[in-house]
Amino acid sequence: MLVTPSVSNIQQELLKLYASDIADFDLVNTKRYLAKYFASKAIAQADDIWEQKGYGNEKMNNWLTENDSDAKCSH
Repeated sequence: MLVTPSVSNIQQELLKLYASDIADFDLVNTKRYLAKYFASKAIAQADDIWEQKGYGNEKMNNWLTENDSDAKCSH
């Protein structure tokens, strides 16, 4: 028996939006808008985790230095 996955709420809304033919320019801009929205949301979540763990510039610099040292040692 073939089970079809349900359509998510965002898929339903996008299907409604694209039921009419829109210009390629508008399609590209809509895709960019959605990408920026979800990227911004992911960055905000990462910032929250970063803050919860108490990370700062020093931690990032240590990670960068570790990676540089590991790369130099492997050659």
